[in-house]
Amino acid sequence: MTMIRIGIVGVGFMGMIHYLAARKLKGAQVTAICSRDPKKLAGDWRSIRGNFGPPGEMMDLGALKKYDRLEKLLADPDIDLVDICNPTHLHPQTAMQAFQAGKHVLVEKCIALDPEDADAMLEAAARAGKLLMVAHVLPFFAEFAYAAEAIRSGRFGKLLGGHFNRVISQPDWSAEIADAGKTGGPAIDLHIHDTHFIGLVCGVPPAVFSTGVQDQGAVQYLTTQYLYGSGGPCVTCSSGALAMKSRPFVHGYEIYLARATLVYESGTIPLTVLHADGRTEQPKFEAEDDATAAFTAEIQAAVDGVVNNRLPDLLSGRLARDALVLCHSECESVRTGKPVAVK
Repeated sequence: MTMIRIGIVGVGFMGMIHYLAARKLKGAQVTAICSRDPKKLAGDWRSIRGNFGPPGEMMDLGALKKYDRLEKLLADPDIDLVDICNPTHLHPQTAMQAFQAGKHVLVEKCIALDPEDADAMLEAAARAGKLLMVAHVLPFFAEFAYAAEAIRSGRFGKLLGGHFNRVISQPDWSAEIADAGKTGGPAIDLHIHDTHFIGLVCGVPPAVFSTGVQDQGAVQYLTTQYLYGSGGPCVTCSSGALAMKSRPFVHGYEIYLARATLVYESGTIPLTVLHADGRTEQPKFEAEDDATAAFTAEIQAAVDGVVNNRLPDLLSGRLARDALVLCHSECESVRTGKPVAVK
């Protein structure tokens, strides 16, 4: 069995989560990391914090190759897949260099800050004959995987409409996360989870109309109507960073299908299926005591893609690019107060 060797670029919160998640991979392992921080290369990850999962701790990295520059990691002939977890504004340059070095790429969302850079990344992957995979983890969470399968298979009939919700409190655990110049702000970095999922299950709409709240030029919160036309579906989403710290994170949906309604809200309403005949059920999922389980499934899909030389549809670079375009279109609609065509 082929062992896929992974090099992680960037040891911040997501780099740590990917490293922890990769411990349970089949047919792959992390063999190298790259960071400019000598403490992190030495295994001191105690400064790392995030909005879920464990805090950073002292790590035994004795079995790994450790690089302080990207060029050194990319020159390693024993790395098959570069897992890019550095800040979003660095994704395009990092991915381009990885493709030039002949590596497959898994890049954390967002694919880039600007759609033009995302297009350039797609073109570079095609020229190199390598996979560009974008790590949008939401479809790998059980409740969203169930909804995606139900919609895409037509198991409960046609999708008629739905509302998605994702609201957090302002992050204060990372200066880079709070820097809109590096992340795009909540309407890009956070909301792109929703636009990716909506694009996956509904397709990309011709236009959007959004209202929202802005702060220093960055959209902090928005509500969007996805304008699919008279044939529907009728889909909306609210997303942003306005909640108080006592309610740090919530996401969910209410999805209306021809023969069922799906309802889910994290922390309050378990996934519930309301059938047309009056029955109500709550699908049971295998209990996960590991906060990184969905990330393991996501990275495993990337590994399988490399083994089979086939792009996993859930990690599609084109879908990730379209999700970014949707976010920008919605931000433009917030600023202009008008519907905006999605290009």
